[in-house]
Amino acid sequence: MKSYINLVLLTAMLIPVLTSCQAQINNSKSETVKIYGNCGMCKKTIETAAFVKKQASAQWDVDSKMAVISYDSTQTTLDDVLKRIADVGYDSDKFTAPDDVYNSLPGCCQYDRPMRK
Repeated sequence: MKSYINLVLLTAMLIPVLTSCQAQINNSKSETVKIYGNCGMCKKTIETAAFVKKQASAQWDVDSKMAVISYDSTQTTLDDVLKRIADVGYDSDKFTAPDDVYNSLPGCCQYDRPMRK
């Protein structure tokens, strides 16, 4: 019984600590954009490229190819985030990844590229 009470108390003390570890984005603005990719590896790379602590993050959906980009509008722009994503090989409707970076993606990540203007 004593160990159960200790476990409950420990859990109660850790909940505020764990929830405060997530970075909050001040002045948050969110926009949904299409980013081309194929798989779970693409998802990880896209979301990692977009992430800057307390400035920007992305949640990309593999099926719809849509990303919700959240960013602090006083510190960065949507274009800055999309450029970082293009720099790691993933096209959006606004920015195209460099050919050499796209070509170096693993085979499963090489999506059908949209027609270029």
